[in-house]
Amino acid sequence: MPRDHIRVNRALLSVSDKAGLVEFATALSGLGVELISTGGTHRTLSEAGLSVTEVAELTRFPEMMDGRVKTLHPAVHGGLLAVRDNPEHQAALAAHGIGAIDLLVVNLYPFEETLKAGKAYDDCVENIDVGGPAMIRAAAKNHADVGVVVDVADYAALLDELRGNDGALTAATRRRLAQKAFARTASYDSAIANWLAGVEASEAAPEFRALGGRLGQSLRYGENPHQPASFYRLPGSLRPGIATARQVQGKALSYNNLNDTDAAYECVAEFDPARSAAVAIIKHANPCGVAEGDDLLAAYERALACDPTSAFGGIVALNRPLDAEAAKRIVEIFTEVIIAPDASEEAKAIVGAKKNLRLLLAGGLPDPRAPGETIRTVAGGFLVQGRDALTVDDMALKVVTKRQPTEAELADMRFAYRVAKHVKSNAIVYAKGGATVGIGAGQMSRVDSSITAARKAAEAAERLGLAESLAKGSAVASDAFFPFADGLLAAAEAGATAVIQPGGSLRDDDVIKAADEAGLAMVFTGVRHFRH
Repeated sequence: MPRDHIRVNRALLSVSDKAGLVEFATALSGLGVELISTGGTHRTLSEAGLSVTEVAELTRFPEMMDGRVKTLHPAVHGGLLAVRDNPEHQAALAAHGIGAIDLLVVNLYPFEETLKAGKAYDDCVENIDVGGPAMIRAAAKNHADVGVVVDVADYAALLDELRGNDGALTAATRRRLAQKAFARTASYDSAIANWLAGVEASEAAPEFRALGGRLGQSLRYGENPHQPASFYRLPGSLRPGIATARQVQGKALSYNNLNDTDAAYECVAEFDPARSAAVAIIKHANPCGVAEGDDLLAAYERALACDPTSAFGGIVALNRPLDAEAAKRIVEIFTEVIIAPDASEEAKAIVGAKKNLRLLLAGGLPDPRAPGETIRTVAGGFLVQGRDALTVDDMALKVVTKRQPTEAELADMRFAYRVAKHVKSNAIVYAKGGATVGIGAGQMSRVDSSITAARKAAEAAERLGLAESLAKGSAVASDAFFPFADGLLAAAEAGATAVIQPGGSLRDDDVIKAADEAGLAMVFTGVRHFRH
């Protein structure tokens, strides 16, 4: 076990992010700590009037190759790796004139920031740190004798401990800092590895997969109060959404809020804001109402009409900046989260009257066609798959029935299929006039989903005082093929006149025959949209 208290006599500082550097180094110097630093860090500290030794004086080698080689030297790594109570290690230090280093302060070249900024390949390569991770790993391995700091946010707490312990760090602090250091280099390396994998895109299943992230938020609990939870942002991710969103107001987000908000924003992004306003209302990661309109208010009213009962306490996602008119209407019922690309100042003020309502501004919409990956854990491992980046607009629709669909039916079929992509399987979606009128999600059979969606459509009509179900004259989308005709016939009985589905069942001919006998128009997409 490491000794409990290690006094810090000598510190090496080499940082890319120089926030708080001078103040931190000044405090260390005031505690009697000898300072060593590199390149730009040395220049910053020297200009601030601090006494600091440049690493080149230790190594007796100048920085070379545009700074690529400066700390990769025994004079540095020997000082970090030497075990203090090992006589052979101490003899080696003495024989080679190497001084022990008790504290390492390093933050890495900004590779993730360079990637996010969309810089060129060569710029990204130049921002891959080599010496920094090597030093961090050396210091973290030898945490029995060395403290290592990789985060500016740790400066204040470290100084407090040094001041309270006569210039020493406790074993518990060194272990905590070492864990954070190894996690930081792992996250950093994963960002690089995944970037290169994306650049090459040559292996569908590379031998090694790297996952890493930085804490975005500690959460009160997970899906249930007895489950601890936290939210991590993936390094270098460019996809707009909950990871890029700025929370303007409202209480802290929960695990379920984040999961549902992600589902909502990915769903509403299927609808091009240049073509129409769109609103998706999500409950438990499933759409309970989605609609297009001339403006957000109209789209929201139509989305809400699909299932206002389920919308209570739901997530509202918009594909355009939130405006005052839509904000006034949305806040009339209890809503957990509103997410949009942006919001007007008037809309922010309206939402601000509801103190607990979270307003997230993501800064943009995710591209539904953009390639990427989704990851899900299983016992002892994780599953990786490509994102479902196909949209119905890119599919060659094949009419398989005797009756051709009308233009209105085709528009509704495409709309319904966009939504079905984001409904948990088995998924059935009824749509009419650019709005959902009934959704069946997550049932064990497609017939049950059809019945559920039809019931929702009938209930919605009853609320509106209509004699006929909203499913009357609608188009129905199924995320996968109908294995039997019964699911399709349930849709026809509910009043649907057009059907869109992938096709591909052994009984496609029977299903097509049933559609013809019911007078339905049906198209096959050839693309399944399972979502588990």
